Amino acid sequence: MFEKIVIANRGEIALRVLRACRELGIKTVAVFSEADRDLKHVRLADEAVCIGPAASAQSYLNIPAIISAAEVTDAQAIHPGYGFLSENADFSEKVSQSGFVFIGPKPETIRMMGDKISAKNAMIEAGIPCVPGNGDPLGTDDAVNLRMAKKIGYPVIIKAAGGGGGRGMRVVHTEAALVNSIELTKAEAMSAFGNGTVYMEKFLEDPRHIEFQVMADSHGNAIHLGERDCSMQRRHQKVVEEAPAPGITAEQRKFMGERCARACVEIGYLGAGTFEFLYEKGEFYFIEMNTRVQVEHPVTEMITGFDIVKEQLRIAAGLPLSVTQEQVRFTGHAIECRLNAEDPKTFMPSPGLIDQFHMPGGPGIRCETHIYNGYKVPPYYDSMIGKLIAHGDDRDSAIARMKTALSEMVIDGIKTNIPLQQSIMADSAFAAGSQNIHYLEKKLGIH
Repeated sequence: MFEKIVIANRGEIALRVLRACRELGIKTVAVFSEADRDLKHVRLADEAVCIGPAASAQSYLNIPAIISAAEVTDAQAIHPGYGFLSENADFSEKVSQSGFVFIGPKPETIRMMGDKISAKNAMIEAGIPCVPGNGDPLGTDDAVNLRMAKKIGYPVIIKAAGGGGGRGMRVVHTEAALVNSIELTKAEAMSAFGNGTVYMEKFLEDPRHIEFQVMADSHGNAIHLGERDCSMQRRHQKVVEEAPAPGITAEQRKFMGERCARACVEIGYLGAGTFEFLYEKGEFYFIEMNTRVQVEHPVTEMITGFDIVKEQLRIAAGLPLSVTQEQVRFTGHAIECRLNAEDPKTFMPSPGLIDQFHMPGGPGIRCETHIYNGYKVPPYYDSMIGKLIAHGDDRDSAIARMKTALSEMVIDGIKTNIPLQQSIMADSAFAAGSQNIHYLEKKLGIH
């Protein structure tokens, strides 16, 4: 096992990694921007290194600074968390070239899965069902593109090959709008990702977002930890996640989970990963793979009793998986509400000083957050300040516990999305488990 690692992230995920390291007896190095000196994990880490100003580009995205921090502290490995550099193949490569272990997949795997076209082709080869589409980059011949859209059938969606975070996507309902939509998406993709490559797929009207958690080691072993439903979304950003997914049968779970695990072995995957699918009319369609730990990993941990972050560290250290597929058990139901520092109606960020914070408790309640009384939420980063997770014997019990926990939580001094989460927990469609990826936006009147 490693003796010391660098945590190349901030906020609640950095604290989550630090806690896993403490359990395994690993010393930690926190890297932080000038705006983050008061983060909880910075105070708790064995060592801390300032890597630059508040701006992410000069700190948390500054590869030389992070690697230098590993060098000056004699660390052995770097954990990227999620976001920032976690799915950056160049970062993974430079970490390895500098003599450190990147706690995640190999750079070639990140590159393959980071490009939506190569990822889709790899999944087709591995027997994973994909959304109907061309599977190749769209060219400049308008007539060819029009024929392709007609063959797939409208509506279609134009997607950036290097996209993510809900950007670089455009739905096209008519032939008249296709050519202009392709050009607009190409321009947006080039601006956002430095890669103007786009491709075309069938647009599913009312799908759910179902994802499978996988773990794979360097000894040819891979397992799945079941599925999560992440359909409650706004602007392609997840708001509520749960496990297991309502309505997914044990047979479906076994069939798709085993396919995902087998695909990991075939592509030489290493560490924690997530296969994301659109699910409609009983069919799964692969959309992308996230080559990192997910924000919503706690719901899977709650129903399996499995520590995903500790397993990431074990795998990166060269150890085999600590469990076999047969040893994975699913117990009860878990729901996660993301907590954001934002206006619950306008969704505008609400940074500022937290002058009162009270964390809820009770059976089955888990709170993952880095905030505390007197903490000042900076305006420079993502607005998520934590996650509230409720576990119960069944879905109704988990929802009831979440309602109680949300009513107990106090965060004063800034605005948060707690009222939105309370309205979701009280929603009849959510209670019935019938939400799809468009439901929340329709409920909120977002078009």
